[in-house]
Amino acid sequence: MMLSPLIILIALAGWGVLHSVLASLTAKARARQWLGPRAADGLYRLVYNVVSIITFLPVMGLAGVLPDTRLYQLPSWSLVITVPVQLLSALAALVILWHVDLFRFLGLRQLGRWLEGRPDPRDPPVLVTTGIYGLVRHPLYFFSLLILWLTPVMTVNILTFNVVSTLYFWIGSIFEEHKLVAEFGEAYRLHQRQVPRLFPWPKRKGV
Repeated sequence: MMLSPLIILIALAGWGVLHSVLASLTAKARARQWLGPRAADGLYRLVYNVVSIITFLPVMGLAGVLPDTRLYQLPSWSLVITVPVQLLSALAALVILWHVDLFRFLGLRQLGRWLEGRPDPRDPPVLVTTGIYGLVRHPLYFFSLLILWLTPVMTVNILTFNVVSTLYFWIGSIFEEHKLVAEFGEAYRLHQRQVPRLFPWPKRKGV
């Protein structure tokens, strides 16, 4: 059983490295060199999402198939609180994706424009700072953490998965910040000074 957390840690860390490398500006630039700008811009986001999901499913499944030990189970009355919060978090994540253009996030919009033969399948980048983005810079990570940590049954494997996932969200958001600064410059630096990164606690303006 003691090997289970180690296996989950290694698998999730390996997935995190692959995910981060594929999301990097360097990987996207290489794809544009190898495939050509139009094909890469039309295909990259969709392929990136498909690869991420396919490689993540077996990693997530390890928590369920490896030997495990239960740590605690929340009392039944608490489900009245935790389950609605999890459901609302999932709904909030969908609303956020729709707000920032779900089809673009999935890569379907870029694919469609490329198949239609449009000159540039990409959309110009848009910095969203309103709504939930005015409270937390990475709301998808925040709501994902709520879903993870409000699970009613906690086991050693689930705890390992949650801890490593939380670390990945924390580290991954830092790398994402660098990309956003490179993309939006001073506008995003101002957003950083005004809005917290992962948790929507109050932050003084100009700090």
